[in-house]
Amino acid sequence: MTETKEKNRQKLGIFCCIAGGVGWGLSGTCGEALFSQYPIDTSWVTAVRMTVAGTLLLLFALAKHSLDFKALGKDKKGIMEIVLFALAGLALCQYAYLSAIKWTNSGTATVIQNLSIVFIAVYVCLTTRTKPDKKTVFCILLALIGVWLLATGGKPGNMELTPRGLFWGLMAGVGAASYSLLSRAPVGRFGSIPVTGLGMLIGGVVLCGIAQVWKVPAGLDGRAVLYLAVIVLVGTVGAFTLFLQGIALVGPVKAALFACLEPLTAATLSIVWLHASFTAADLVGFACILATVVLMR
Repeated sequence: MTETKEKNRQKLGIFCCIAGGVGWGLSGTCGEALFSQYPIDTSWVTAVRMTVAGTLLLLFALAKHSLDFKALGKDKKGIMEIVLFALAGLALCQYAYLSAIKWTNSGTATVIQNLSIVFIAVYVCLTTRTKPDKKTVFCILLALIGVWLLATGGKPGNMELTPRGLFWGLMAGVGAASYSLLSRAPVGRFGSIPVTGLGMLIGGVVLCGIAQVWKVPAGLDGRAVLYLAVIVLVGTVGAFTLFLQGIALVGPVKAALFACLEPLTAATLSIVWLHASFTAADLVGFACILATVVLMR
């Protein structure tokens, strides 16, 4: 009976991880469709996404009684950590990722964002003053080859990606790395969903002021609202909650491997739905970066 329960637990965990990865990929493709079909600013979409998602996650945390406002209010250091996580981690990651999608496509943006694991490795080596091992050096070189192939199409002196697309893709990777590093301390004290909910809400409120979110872009119709709903509900609240549950059931290592379904889903949907095209060099570049992610887990 115990063995059956464990198998069911593993199956449920794998399903949650797959659903989370696919949800993220679908969200990215909806972002690509939104930017290609409507004259809408990245900062406005990011502000709406973070504010709504943060509010829903906090309501979920309150319903589960996993958010202790009294303990948080007494922890000034914890509050500062959450604010830093919100602005230098979540807000940067969300804005840069959507900007990368706007200037490239969802598949390319998602793959480049996965370079975050390389940025984390470099950061750890620099802060601990330790030399990277052979595997890390190999992975960094593999990642650089992947980025070069995506940027140039394998032709020296050529530029396939727009400079803005490449810049925001790399910044999305930096943001994702910052998000991972800055979340460790507050998540350890207050839990992942409460911290992410607070971080989303704080970052969203700041961006609401910058983007003047009350000025709704002209021309938005029901289809645009549907895209936004998928980005917020499926790609942020749903995917995040499911993936966290998957980690709890199957462990972080196995869950991280299923996270690779995000760029694969985004690229596939981009091709099938939005008729994006990728060259052989692009596909090899994708493979190099995804191999880097798998090897460094």
